Amino acid sequence: MDIRSIPALLAAGLLAATAPAPAVPKPAVRTPAVQPELPRPTGSRAVGRDTLYLVDKSRRDPWVATAAARELMVSMYYPAKKGTGTAAPYMTVEEAKLLLQLKAPQANIPAEVVKNVRTYARQGARPAAGRFPLVVLSPGLTLPRATLTGLAEDLASRGYVVAQVEHPYESAGTSFPDGRTVACVICEKPPAGGPPAIARSRAKDVSFVIDELASWRNARMVDLKRIGMVGHSIGGNAAATTMVADRRVRAGVNMDGTFYAPVTPTKQAFLLLGTESEHSPGKDETWDRDWKSLHGWKRWLTVKNTDHASFEDLPVLQAQLGLPGASQAAAERAMEITRTYVGAFLDLQLKGRKQPVLDGPTKHDPEVVFQNPR
Repeated sequence: MDIRSIPALLAAGLLAATAPAPAVPKPAVRTPAVQPELPRPTGSRAVGRDTLYLVDKSRRDPWVATAAARELMVSMYYPAKKGTGTAAPYMTVEEAKLLLQLKAPQANIPAEVVKNVRTYARQGARPAAGRFPLVVLSPGLTLPRATLTGLAEDLASRGYVVAQVEHPYESAGTSFPDGRTVACVICEKPPAGGPPAIARSRAKDVSFVIDELASWRNARMVDLKRIGMVGHSIGGNAAATTMVADRRVRAGVNMDGTFYAPVTPTKQAFLLLGTESEHSPGKDETWDRDWKSLHGWKRWLTVKNTDHASFEDLPVLQAQLGLPGASQAAAERAMEITRTYVGAFLDLQLKGRKQPVLDGPTKHDPEVVFQNPR
């Protein structure tokens, strides 16, 4: 998450204030009239999901001195055989509790409602035949990896293996296989080194995940010569940092993230996708600055009528849960645009398929503005 966006998210009710609030009667538990669900993936393939627990014994955890080696949780989404596997929960109930405490402390929504958000992936589904490009996803600060599930499922349905990385102590909550669930340590106060240190740490997380995929039980599906990375907020900054540090990553996407860690000049392909209000030329000096460091294929797109959260799942779920501040039509439209343009970029860069939607403005997507700063 961009540090400067915190006041706006507080005002929108998307981030919990830390100041003590006056005592008020606790509202009754609200059970939504409908079970929230993510939009259906747009691709033709069924989607499988696997969960990996990885330990990088070469690194100590960067945020908790008492922790031992760096632990990571990764959700793997992949093209699957139809009719196999079981329904995959959105997240664990413990993760849902911590997410609600941070994002909607007054809503009093049962954690089970968020845990059971309907997804389209099937846990343990049999993998489809073939080899597929790999896309790594990195969420915004405070956000668990699950909040990019709408994009992960869509990419898998279109023929990608997707590694959705959880960065422990950087999200509301992370559950491990042994029953532990750890809360965020750096959400309210940036660590020593500030946001650039987060981006560099995430780059190390991602490179380790890529290394470890060789031992994943479905490793034969992954084409490690075709790798892209997509991040939201600080995850977008981390995508650029990772590309420079790990040349295996051929293409990157920054969804509405400030470049706190400046981009080292690179010839790899890069897509900037952000809000019209915050990331048009002249609005974010870091995008103006680092655009000049991108020497390969590149696009700078802004989307009208969006905010910082529009590129992940929470606005869609917020609207379905009846929480203020989100229009279901606007939230689903933002997800549609995100899926379309991120998917088109990856199809072009990792599959070599021409994508006219990236050539310039279209009547179908009038909200999308192609920026071309000098």
